Amino acid sequence: MVRMPTSNSAPAIRVAPKVARFSYAIRNIVSAAKAAEAQGTRVRYLNIGDPVAFGFKTPAHLIDATHKAMRDGYNGYMPSAGIVTAREAVAAEYGHRGMPVSPDRILITSGTSEGIDLALNALAGEGDEVLVPSPTYPLYTAVLASIGATPVYYRTDPHRGWLPDLDHLRSLVTARTRALVVIDPNNPTGAVYPEATRRGLLAIAESHGLTILADEVYGDLGFDGPVPLLGSLDPGAPIISFSSISKAYLAPGWRAGWMVVGATPRLDDVLTAVKKLADGRLCSPGPMQFAVTAALTGDRSHQEVFRQALAERTGIVARALSEVPGMECVAPRAAFYAMPRVTLPPGRTDEEFILELVRRTGILCVHGSGFGMPPEEGFFRIVCLASPQELSAICAEIGAFAGEYLASA
Repeated sequence: MVRMPTSNSAPAIRVAPKVARFSYAIRNIVSAAKAAEAQGTRVRYLNIGDPVAFGFKTPAHLIDATHKAMRDGYNGYMPSAGIVTAREAVAAEYGHRGMPVSPDRILITSGTSEGIDLALNALAGEGDEVLVPSPTYPLYTAVLASIGATPVYYRTDPHRGWLPDLDHLRSLVTARTRALVVIDPNNPTGAVYPEATRRGLLAIAESHGLTILADEVYGDLGFDGPVPLLGSLDPGAPIISFSSISKAYLAPGWRAGWMVVGATPRLDDVLTAVKKLADGRLCSPGPMQFAVTAALTGDRSHQEVFRQALAERTGIVARALSEVPGMECVAPRAAFYAMPRVTLPPGRTDEEFILELVRRTGILCVHGSGFGMPPEEGFFRIVCLASPQELSAICAEIGAFAGEYLASA
């Protein structure tokens, strides 16, 4: 009789090596907050940009559209590319904003995140390179790690409003470069790029035959009004644009977004590949697709109120933290994040600062190295969605903690 090993004595199940390369700091950092809570500390979660968690309400007509879809029986699988009415609404929106495209070049996705995943998997393979800004949104580097492709960071300059360093970007292009990621308006910095910078990015992509992945999910949240689509500057450029109803329409949990593959025939093979990959995941959530049409064809008056609220909140954070000795913060121009910097003592890292901050104060931010910044430079991201009064109090606590931290070092 063969004796089988017990479950406790059997060797551990092997994990794929690529998982070790996968990191998503925005959520990974939560374990430190849970440890602080276990010690009785009240944690203020300023790591995830979820407006609903801070009391902002999803517009009623989006909720009504989703409820109606459910009541009308749209609870089964949808076309993998998305329902026709939603794709037509996105096409009309993009045409109105200067980037004409047909509905058959649009996919409805599970948020912007799934669109990014589909595009990177269609464009990049093992050993390929993709240009991403530093700091960057960490989903890009996480997906590239799972593919086996390499993120190559191009600098953005905090002393110039976090604008891309085009000369540095140009120097990084190699024969292996497959795509250029442009996040504008930017997460995590809140930057908005001027037209000259945007045209420079288009020129670099054109001269090297690169596809631009234009992350434009915060496009309606520019404090001076909606930011033009990058593709409106050159509708024939090889651009794949991403957006969703998560941010500007206050419905992040619905996972309803879209990707728009530019009209140029140069992207036809990419579009075919993306649709093939999309078939494998069946479809994005069905009833929520009806909210895309409601969002893009309905009342948007909530956005003006939301933009004003964000401008006030990010302004409070930027001013308050810039007044703290040893800290500085560029004023954001869009979205609901700020990227302050603390002048760290030699040998200290941004992650050490953030971990000690949450242990001592219960304030959870995300270290800059989680967005691809050098850990010794002391950057961190703070979500600016709490009330103005609470943000003022939080900034005061951060300032007091920073003073003690730097003095003790």
